Amino acid sequence: MRGLDGKVALCTGAGLEGGLGHGILERLGKAGCRLIVSDLEAVMTHSGAGNIKENAVVQDLALKGFETIGIACDVTNEQSVQAAVQATLAEWGRLDIVVNNAAIGDIIKPLPELSLSEWQRVMNVNLTGAFLLTREAAQVMTAGSSVINIASQAAKTGFRQMAPYVSSKHGMIGLTRTSAIDLAPLGIRVNAVCPNHVTTTMGKAQSEYFSSLRGMEPEAYRAQIADRVPLGRVGKPEDTASAVAFLASEDAAFITGEALNVSGGEETH
Repeated sequence: MRGLDGKVALCTGAGLEGGLGHGILERLGKAGCRLIVSDLEAVMTHSGAGNIKENAVVQDLALKGFETIGIACDVTNEQSVQAAVQATLAEWGRLDIVVNNAAIGDIIKPLPELSLSEWQRVMNVNLTGAFLLTREAAQVMTAGSSVINIASQAAKTGFRQMAPYVSSKHGMIGLTRTSAIDLAPLGIRVNAVCPNHVTTTMGKAQSEYFSSLRGMEPEAYRAQIADRVPLGRVGKPEDTASAVAFLASEDAAFITGEALNVSGGEETH
């Protein structure tokens, strides 16, 4: 992708090995970006790591030859988000790409059984967290920078027993559209990616819950998911990662406010 070499990219919720954030950062690293693994707990690789064990994703990306650091960030905490942005500037002097990937998707139950605290927890991580980081990043980003929100097929379609998750992801599309308009005068683009089922840790937990609900084995349920996808398989982290790289690149210089489906044709609106 054009224009990514040397850019600094921060991805939240990226500390889990094999997760979506891991895949996104690896793809951006291959395009020449310097990488920030951000999660509730992450460790700098070359600034004060001390004797603390480094995050596995930080280690993996660094071993693959990518310039990588880890910065701890609780996206629900305003001061933590501000500190993460300032730590990025202190380390590399710039922030060009933000991927709002942190999410909770394992609170699954009928709406009448939901507690207010469960609802608020999902909203705080999935939607408020994206708002806080977008707001803080916009104050230090320069023209040509990009914010990419990892939404979901659930941002466009309702799903049984997933009211908090679906509502938060629908809200993320609204945040994408309005922040794209507000940040356009600064030359900052904002887009969203909407994958369908991806069998990461979160996707695995969701598929295991719904397979149990239907009295099926998880693998049989995932095969059923693949059957309804026109391209015949479930999504992979690299599918979403490639879309993120495109949207962050100069090849997408005239694209903002979009919510791009990455669903093998399952989601078409």
